[in-house]
Amino acid sequence: MTISQKCQYALRSLFELGKRKDEGPTSVAQIARAQAIPRRFLELILGQLRQGGFVESKRGARGGYVLSVRPDRLTVGRVIRFVDGPFNPVACLAGPDKSGCLLRGRCVFAGLWRQAAEAVAGVYDATTFQDLIEAEPSALHQPVDYAI
Repeated sequence: MTISQKCQYALRSLFELGKRKDEGPTSVAQIARAQAIPRRFLELILGQLRQGGFVESKRGARGGYVLSVRPDRLTVGRVIRFVDGPFNPVACLAGPDKSGCLLRGRCVFAGLWRQAAEAVAGVYDATTFQDLIEAEPSALHQPVDYAI
């Protein structure tokens, strides 16, 4: 259940737009700089997020992007599913005949894999971007641990 780099960038860009929701449109350059996202990749991601209804683009000198959904109504799970697809810890949960598993239908681990997927989805679905925005000040004051 690894989140792709593309999805991480999508989440970080939406987070940044959520933080700036009352400031008007935010440029690609501002988002890229604030969230350490390569600008060219960010442009592609924002285009996909616009098609998905997560952001709107505004043209002109003061143009940029704004959230289409309130941060308190937008969950991390919804974005992850849009960008990366469903939460499946193993291929056999992806649907019939997706994995070619020889134990399909009689695997003792199937229930465990389902529970794991549901637990992860529950965390992501219970977390809104507003939750993350409110958590940021305490996250900024976490000491960095360089221990190996």
